[in-house]
Amino acid sequence: MNQMLHERKESYLILEDGSIFTGFSFGADGKTQGEVVFNTGMVGYPEAFTDPSYRNQILVLTYPLIGNYGVPAEFEKELSTYYESKQIHLSGLVVSEYSKFHHHWTAVRELSDLLIEQNIVGIEGIDTRALTKKLREHGTMQGYITDVPHDSFKPILPVHPVLDVSVKEPKTYGTGNKRIAVIDCGCKNTIIRSLLARNVTVIRVPWNYDVTTLDINGVLFSNGPGNPEDCMETINTARKTLELNIPTMGICLGNQIIGLASGAKTYKLKYGHRSQNQPCLHQNSKRCYITSQNHGYAIDRKTLSDEWEELFINANDGTNEGLIHKSKPVFSVQFHPEAMPGPVDTGFLFDKFISMLL
Repeated sequence: MNQMLHERKESYLILEDGSIFTGFSFGADGKTQGEVVFNTGMVGYPEAFTDPSYRNQILVLTYPLIGNYGVPAEFEKELSTYYESKQIHLSGLVVSEYSKFHHHWTAVRELSDLLIEQNIVGIEGIDTRALTKKLREHGTMQGYITDVPHDSFKPILPVHPVLDVSVKEPKTYGTGNKRIAVIDCGCKNTIIRSLLARNVTVIRVPWNYDVTTLDINGVLFSNGPGNPEDCMETINTARKTLELNIPTMGICLGNQIIGLASGAKTYKLKYGHRSQNQPCLHQNSKRCYITSQNHGYAIDRKTLSDEWEELFINANDGTNEGLIHKSKPVFSVQFHPEAMPGPVDTGFLFDKFISMLL
């Protein structure tokens, strides 16, 4: 054990405010930078790491022990059951304690092996509680993982992360009679699998594709990374679908896209919602649902027009968690009804969407 500890290489997380956290390297060697965000979920790191919404971010996991159940197979499989895409989208990973030894019936290798394969830099031995408290107090900030003490860096903000994660050309799944266009802004595998489970055909298209040219029965605007205001082409498409009364659903970034298309405003949250235990109140029934979330922006509920109502609000901070049009077949949610990881309490929303199809 002493020999293993001796072989560990020191690594440093440096925040843009000058704070330095010292730990040890695992995963790939090298340096990395990104927006430092935290997730309070207890499980689900294979799904989270491959969620395109984490593009260009350094993820801090608040659960203290990570890696104890390894990683499963099927990483390169199309629409994998265990992963949300075919690559890890994080810029880097920060954990309190990394477990080299794993045990789980689905595990085929340890987490560090996958990080090395995907060239993802990790740092362990960090006081993630202190780091999370700092991010909650001061908000998310740019950070840098390096093996050089007091290394300096200049934050480089990504130009358009949605462009990086979206498909480049249309792709079709399934053979159902109803046809749904999924506008891929960084769509998770489980969203598509949730639709296919309801016996529809899914046409997955790039973020800037004009779906009104297709023979479809409905449209879904997917999740994705970054500032929703950067997706003007997607917002314009949403305006067209609203004008044509096409049945429409939005998820996460898709909720913000629909909000912007309606004339509402969005803003960046101080530290975002990233976990599998976010309580959301359904406005009609006042029933509370526990939801899985991963977003850093929200719709300014005060800017909604009279044509819209809030569908859900966050029970913790009162932020918007969904919209519904008063007369058109359109609704959206800020959380993830497909879960993975997280509770499946709101999976019924996919059934609601299917029932609206033309």
